[in-house]
Amino acid sequence: MKPSKTGPLRRVSVTLLLFVSAAFGVVLPDLRETARLQWGEATEQAVVEWQDMIEAARFAPLSERLERANRFFNERVEWVDDPIAWGTEDYWATPLESLGNQRGDCEDFAIAKYITLLSMGVDPDALRLIYVKAKRSGLTRAHMVLAWYESPTQPPLILDNIERAILPATQRGDLLPVFSFNANSLWVGTKAAPSSANPVNRLSRWRNVLNKLKNEGFVLEF
Repeated sequence: MKPSKTGPLRRVSVTLLLFVSAAFGVVLPDLRETARLQWGEATEQAVVEWQDMIEAARFAPLSERLERANRFFNERVEWVDDPIAWGTEDYWATPLESLGNQRGDCEDFAIAKYITLLSMGVDPDALRLIYVKAKRSGLTRAHMVLAWYESPTQPPLILDNIERAILPATQRGDLLPVFSFNANSLWVGTKAAPSSANPVNRLSRWRNVLNKLKNEGFVLEF
């Protein structure tokens, strides 16, 4: 196993990570000890790689940040349904839980990428988690993806765990949007203007995952 970075350089690196993240709305805590105690050394190493990836990409072009966040979790988490991954019908995991379990469903992928991009300094207003109906092999199933919007009226880029290439929504005819949300707003269908509903109040599982993030040490200031 690759040894974790230690010493003054690592401490300075983590301090810088916390400082810069706070300026963009998310303080990403140092999760190494929590990962080791709850999930073991393999998850601790995965968390170190996740945090290092965020630091390395923070000032990279936006396209690179989107690609890194998308690829990181697509490569490290196996997509399975919640009853297999979590033993319950519908569970929304934090990124730490997803890295620890190494399995999860579409919501877990979308949430992990969302938190990763916020930690990289991507504008919170440009990101939405979208519930869609996904058509594959003649079947339609509920699915969630993450989207980045250059503006509310432009087709977004889609980060997905089914189709791993980041494509504009205009090239994802297999996805039919139902509703979308982020920490502040909720949208119905493809409408550019948000509804008056508060997503944290309306979506109990979203509220629960935000509370779990805070319990893990994240500071969320949107």
